[in-house]
Amino acid sequence: MKKLINSVETVLTESLSGFCQAHERIVVGDEQLRFVRRKELKRGKVALISGGGSGHEPLHIGFVGHGMLDAACPGQVFTSPTPDQMVAAAEAVHTGAGVLFIVKNYEGDVMNFDMAKEMLSVEVATVLTNDDVAVETSTYSTGRRGVAGTMVVEKIVGAAAEEGQDLRALQHLGEHVNSRTRSMGIALTSCTVPAAGKPTFQIGDDEMELGVGIHGEPGRRRVKLMSADEIAAEMVGAILNDFGHAAKGEALLLINGFGGTPLMEPYLMYHSTRRLLEARGLKVVRSLVGNFVTSLEMAGCSVTVSLLDPEMKRLWDAPVDTAALRWGM
Repeated sequence: MKKLINSVETVLTESLSGFCQAHERIVVGDEQLRFVRRKELKRGKVALISGGGSGHEPLHIGFVGHGMLDAACPGQVFTSPTPDQMVAAAEAVHTGAGVLFIVKNYEGDVMNFDMAKEMLSVEVATVLTNDDVAVETSTYSTGRRGVAGTMVVEKIVGAAAEEGQDLRALQHLGEHVNSRTRSMGIALTSCTVPAAGKPTFQIGDDEMELGVGIHGEPGRRRVKLMSADEIAAEMVGAILNDFGHAAKGEALLLINGFGGTPLMEPYLMYHSTRRLLEARGLKVVRSLVGNFVTSLEMAGCSVTVSLLDPEMKRLWDAPVDTAALRWGM
């Protein structure tokens, strides 16, 4: 295993310390590094909190700041944070308007956020993201997995929270955005969790995993390596078939790298994917390409399509100032 670490035991705390130091204008870390929170809290605003296993950076800590999350709770690599972390984060950023948890649909995350909700005395609501169309169940989840579409929910709901919308309105908005968002990913290589010291799965040089999860869990099927156009056609077909008759109008297209893919390749995939979407009648009006929801050093990418209505588009365009996403400031 070749990684830039000092020890398996300290990799997370040292990484989080470096993140908070590098972005000290925007965020501060809890003394025990149980969570990362927005440096300047906005009084009377609903507090948005998310979290999950580390190894997916910049999700979620990279999206803490103006216009997105108020706090993020990082667990160990590919492991849910604990309820105590979530409670501590909520108590630190709650300013009187309630707390909204944005939770990816993985069993550990759902269970621990639910436990935290029961432990808190403040009003808490939850939005569950489940945008992955690849498989209905996996080792980690019951039902569809929450993947890169989670970031779209965090951005749009975060903008609405910044405007002062109340807890129930934000919960409804988050559910609405999730319902209009679909994702699918492919992996060319595995990744290595530091504590394991070996690749999560074995894959041949001439193979790819179609529909892979962000923890390296299996997807729809293992297939021979395809061309970029063929890969795009598989993912676009699955996403649009899942949308059914709703697949029309304006859309946001996100091509997300998994951490080990040169940026040249996601842009190539954007070219292939956009051409296919527009041939099927969708008009791509907002775009994002880069590493936003990664899986350590896995090579591959995911496609996320969000069907935009005017309000979603307006909130997507609203100013944001985080370590990983920044515009309009």
